[in-house]
Amino acid sequence: MDEGQNYRRLGLFVLVTLALVAGILFVLGGRSLFQPTFIFETYFDESVAGLEIGAPVNFRGVPLGQVTEIVTASALYQSDVPLVKRKSYIVVRAKVSGSSAAQTAQLEKDTRENVELGLRVQTQLAGITGQQYLALDYFDPKTHPPLEFDWTPKYPYVPSVPSLTGTIIANAQSFIASLNEADVKDLGQNLNKLVVNLNAKLDKVPVAEISTELEGALKSARRTIDRVDRVIAGAPIDETVQNLASASARLDKLLANPGLHQTVDNVAALTERLRKIGESGELDRVVRNIDEAVQRIDGMLGDNQYDVRTILQDLRVTANNLRTLSETVKRYPAGALIGGPPEKVVLPKDSK
Repeated sequence: MDEGQNYRRLGLFVLVTLALVAGILFVLGGRSLFQPTFIFETYFDESVAGLEIGAPVNFRGVPLGQVTEIVTASALYQSDVPLVKRKSYIVVRAKVSGSSAAQTAQLEKDTRENVELGLRVQTQLAGITGQQYLALDYFDPKTHPPLEFDWTPKYPYVPSVPSLTGTIIANAQSFIASLNEADVKDLGQNLNKLVVNLNAKLDKVPVAEISTELEGALKSARRTIDRVDRVIAGAPIDETVQNLASASARLDKLLANPGLHQTVDNVAALTERLRKIGESGELDRVVRNIDEAVQRIDGMLGDNQYDVRTILQDLRVTANNLRTLSETVKRYPAGALIGGPPEKVVLPKDSK
């Protein structure tokens, strides 16, 4: 009983796992297997190097499908044709997907009609990777006619046009082929004239003077380099580096000093106080009080202008008296304290 139950569980686990794997594959790309598609083919009379199976197919940048097959025309349609009569075409088949059967049928019908209006296939490069893809676009059907072939295509046929590289090469070959002997002769003469003119210009160039100036410039540069080398060799670089290291160490010590941090904190606190004072309006009140005091002093001086002038005159007289007293004290110190100056002494005359 237990063994049979284990088998049933194992079988259920396998079925669930297969269902999950199928669901993941369907989400990742299996849905394209159920989308309606149609296939068209085109022929190239040039190399399609870089074009691989799975390369995208776009119509003016709009994704339509992908390349499904790349073979030679001789392998598909010319196996019973002699080798010398076979076309060296490359057959490329591509699959175009639609969201519904009706849309796919409409795309196939439009493709057949648009070929007559100039719908063509061209290989183009995808960015700088070098990988090629198929690009559908409209070209002039008169200048880009379909390639000639004598078999019936298995799928709807869309003519191709040369790639951009092939077009450039073909235009270059056409230009070279259009040149006649006279044009080549004229081109050769023009080239000869150009060479003669260049030789004449080169003969007029003062090569010797230029060489002498260049030699002098090289010598000057060499002397300058030697001087720079001597300056660098004689410069006290080691001492300078040591001084820089010492200064750096001192600066580190200064920055690590707690007093510096305290000073910075004090300055910050002072700045904060000043800011608070400025915001509180106390500073404005102090300034207004000073202005009022100055105005009062100006008014007082204006009202007592005469008294101030009298006081200044009295101070000037007093200063003059003090100056006179000072001079007297210097000449007669005792007389300044006791009385007037001493009497003059009369010397006796000689009686002869």
